[in-house]
Amino acid sequence: MRDTTTIPVVPTSAETTPRTPPPAPERTSTGSIRVSDSTGAIRTLGSNPATAPIMLHPGDAIPHARRVVYVILLGALTALGPFTVDLYLPAFPIVESDFHTTAAMVQLTLTGTMIGFGLGQLIVGPLSDKVGRRIPLLSVTALHILASLAAALAPTLLLLGTARVFQGIGAAAGGVVAMAMVRDLFGGRRLVVMLSRLALVSGVAPVLAPLVGSTLLLVMPWRGIFVVLAVYGAVMLACSLFILPETLPKARRHERGATTVWQRYGGVLSDRVFIGVLIIGAMTFSGLFSYLSSSSFLFQQGYDFTPQQFGLLFAANSLGVVVGVQFASRLAARFGPQWVMAWSTSVLVLASASIIVTDQLHLGLWGTIIPLFVFMTACGFTFPCVQVLALDRHGKAAGTAASLIGAANFGIAGLVSPLVGWLAKDSGITATTMASVMVGCALIGVASLWLLVRPRSVPMLTP
Repeated sequence: MRDTTTIPVVPTSAETTPRTPPPAPERTSTGSIRVSDSTGAIRTLGSNPATAPIMLHPGDAIPHARRVVYVILLGALTALGPFTVDLYLPAFPIVESDFHTTAAMVQLTLTGTMIGFGLGQLIVGPLSDKVGRRIPLLSVTALHILASLAAALAPTLLLLGTARVFQGIGAAAGGVVAMAMVRDLFGGRRLVVMLSRLALVSGVAPVLAPLVGSTLLLVMPWRGIFVVLAVYGAVMLACSLFILPETLPKARRHERGATTVWQRYGGVLSDRVFIGVLIIGAMTFSGLFSYLSSSSFLFQQGYDFTPQQFGLLFAANSLGVVVGVQFASRLAARFGPQWVMAWSTSVLVLASASIIVTDQLHLGLWGTIIPLFVFMTACGFTFPCVQVLALDRHGKAAGTAASLIGAANFGIAGLVSPLVGWLAKDSGITATTMASVMVGCALIGVASLWLLVRPRSVPMLTP
């Protein structure tokens, strides 16, 4: 097991302030000089300190191959939450029939999952800042496995809903701890690149999960979906146990002013910029979720799409998210994430408003899907910038900050997405009713950027 507290690093002044004088330099058997501080971080100067590489963050010293492995595993952990929430959406009609209940009652199991997911993140995040990343990750992922098996065997809808709540709690650890681990290891511009990889997964996973679920239903009953989720959780538990290291040094778990959950939450929530990006992220995700919750009705009933055609549309829109995330990482590293968001949030407003205009002008299918693709691409630009601005400012409470981002995204999206159905209660879901919620969310995001974040007040990223 590799512990990253021994990876060569020079602690930054913002992250570590030694409380006692550092020990004298130690010369190794190879002639290199090792200088350590109270955090356990070590800078290896080599035999010639003048030419030694400077490691600003622990992850800078991780070999490229191992870094790729970490990104893949952390991305898979991040995807566990969206797949847990969305994978069984295509099975709703079958579940309704099997339990002889109503669609509204089946939808409550989704609400329970969202509630559990939000609560789980609020618990796991601060806990991981206090006891380290591995213990909460292993414990809650094990809970996810047990809850998934309970959902697969649930004899009543009530027990299924209860299992789904615990499933949501169990899935919460993946995204929170993954983002916190990345922040433990990286900072500055490299943090942008690493978080963009996770944002790619978190943006695409909710779009692809229903497609994967519908494919699974072709070869197994709906209960088999929960068995698949249990297997997924078991694989993640094994990888977390044997591959992923502990990334939070013990010295950083008890720093002054951040020893309790309330102190950690207070420190993060007192940051104006963090509150601003939290709102932007939640509104962007809510706009995306409004599309997810209404698009099947819009395209299959309004435009007579077959399930296969609808699946192709989902795949095309997921490519928009991929494109946005990849370009965002490069642009944010060069110009700053706050200025990328200044552009992307404006595009969110224009694209969603364009859907309303084209629908009212009766421009047909292409008048809807083209601005919709632009909207999804702008979401891809926004997600990694939100994570970077939120986590770069709160390295000491990365778990707490990540938990608030995730809880706000899913909690607010769960409240906002039903507005589409409420607006469409008389005339049915149309492109206008869907886009009305999307444009409202985008406008709130723009207001938050300029009133709370204030891009000109945010310093540029360090290397």
